[in-house]
Amino acid sequence: MTKVRFLSADGESEQLVDAPDGTRLLEVAQEAGQPLEGTCEGQMACSTCHVIVDAGDFEKLPEASEEEEDMLDLAVGATRTSRLACQIHLGDTLDCLTVRIPPEHRDMQGR
Repeated sequence: MTKVRFLSADGESEQLVDAPDGTRLLEVAQEAGQPLEGTCEGQMACSTCHVIVDAGDFEKLPEASEEEEDMLDLAVGATRTSRLACQIHLGDTLDCLTVRIPPEHRDMQGR
């Protein structure tokens, strides 16, 4: 199991969840009730699962692909440590991963 800490956009609240190793961060976030849309269902065709990874944890992640970088260019409020949750596979090296939900996002489903 991998522990993931989700921080709200305003930093006022946090949620700590346990996730099975190998699970994508997108599914973990959605199951935990976090506001990540994931319109393309993890096909890397949108940026609605954009998260901001804690700077201390960012170096633990594999480098983003060129396709992911292209999608992050479309994300509202992207930062140097932004990633797509659909591209983060959890495991031992990411235990205690901390991610912040961005303050704004594009709602691709019109909600």
